[in-house]
Amino acid sequence: MSLLGLDIGITGCKAVAFTVAGDILAQAYREYPLYQPFPGWMELDPAEVWAAAQEVIGRVTAQVRRDPPTALSVSTHGESVVPVNEQGKPLCRFITAIDTRAGEQAAWWGEHVGRERLFRITGMPLHPMYTVNKLMWLRQYDPATFFAARRFLCMQDFIWHRLGFAPVIDYTLASRTMAFDVNRLAWSEEILALADLQSEQLSTLVPSGTPIGELPRPAAEALGLPAGVVAVAGGHDQPCGALGCGAITAGISMDSTGTVEGVAVATPKLILDEALMRSNLPIAPHPAPGMYLTLGWTSTAGALLRWYRDNFARSEVQEAAASGRDVYDILLAQVPRGPSPVLVLPHFMGSGTPSLDAASKGAIVGLDLSTTAGQILKGILDSVTYETKLSVDAMEAAGIAVNELRAFGGGAKSPLWLQTKADIFGKPVRAMDVSEAGCLAVAILAGAATGVFDSVAEGVAATVRGGRVYEPDPVLHEQYAAKAALFAQLYPALSPLSHQM
Repeated sequence: MSLLGLDIGITGCKAVAFTVAGDILAQAYREYPLYQPFPGWMELDPAEVWAAAQEVIGRVTAQVRRDPPTALSVSTHGESVVPVNEQGKPLCRFITAIDTRAGEQAAWWGEHVGRERLFRITGMPLHPMYTVNKLMWLRQYDPATFFAARRFLCMQDFIWHRLGFAPVIDYTLASRTMAFDVNRLAWSEEILALADLQSEQLSTLVPSGTPIGELPRPAAEALGLPAGVVAVAGGHDQPCGALGCGAITAGISMDSTGTVEGVAVATPKLILDEALMRSNLPIAPHPAPGMYLTLGWTSTAGALLRWYRDNFARSEVQEAAASGRDVYDILLAQVPRGPSPVLVLPHFMGSGTPSLDAASKGAIVGLDLSTTAGQILKGILDSVTYETKLSVDAMEAAGIAVNELRAFGGGAKSPLWLQTKADIFGKPVRAMDVSEAGCLAVAILAGAATGVFDSVAEGVAATVRGGRVYEPDPVLHEQYAAKAALFAQLYPALSPLSHQM
């Protein structure tokens, strides 16, 4: 017996089969292309996403025939949406989470509703990314497609639809549409009316961990799954990451470092605090029952290291190819300990929280003729963490305690980066054993929904394991604090210039 977790990201998807003890039995990954037909547009082909999902599930199930999955669930990125017709056929590509075309629509909400009212209803800060803004854009600029649609599906409900179920969406992902009333845990009649949308055009709402039903036989056979596999509602990928690293009680924060970096902290109550609103920190239901989650993120983290590698590390890439070593190990060996003299504003795709400014640009500050490549690399690691700390500080100002960070993702493979985080945050950072926390989270939800675990909390206790703990160095923490204070001045100083570029 095993539990199957599927994660649908922006650039690829992964399936992982776990034992009931949380050990990985098999995993598979496949990428798919992002399309950019115009500046600011970022689209995914629904057929390519579905083909990739089928492939990774099929590859995993072929490897676990002796321990076949009894249940499966799905973690997906938020905000992306595709219109489908009466027959369920997609009418265009997905407009993805990182598509920025709906700035005009976001401005409309600011003018007619106001960011405070919007936050009080939805728990979301004002931003173009949300699904409702994309649909308003579609109605204005592509009315033929909009009015031909029977329903609008986000990524999770699209996957359930393709597996043969009536579309359902869990609370954590629904919150990313900006049409979800976080107080009532229902579609917001006020928001939908203002957006001229109907709840019937959206999927049915359910809590994370709700059994949807047994996988229809044709879908099970096509994927190599046995009869009777139960499908279970999953969640938005960032909250799922929090669940998968055990951040289900107050004071424990997820720290996910991949293409972007996310920090998410559980709280037992809904806090629609002005400090959170000012810092653009959303709050939404947690996949763990009865909990809420506030989320902060940087727009680029690992993506900045990849940018540096692709543009400035040709010799290191060649060395890695010749030696078989990881290119990032070679690069980070150049990095000095302690704060870099270089600061990097990591807004290479606009900013995340707390500024949440899509027009902000990246910058490297503090260069002189003595600056080394290692100092620039360390400046990237330091500055991504300084940016993340701004969100953590705002959470603590709103009364949300952050006592420990639990790290996973590509960045958690670097002891140097994890120690840097501990020294900058001044808090312990624990590396998690399983890097695929999102897949593990939905496997836990699947197990709890089908009686494998008595509860989600029991599933977390049975499967989530922490590794090495990185304790902060008090002396370095003080040195980093001085640099962090300088970093906090970068965005206010440079944003007027960014907005003219």
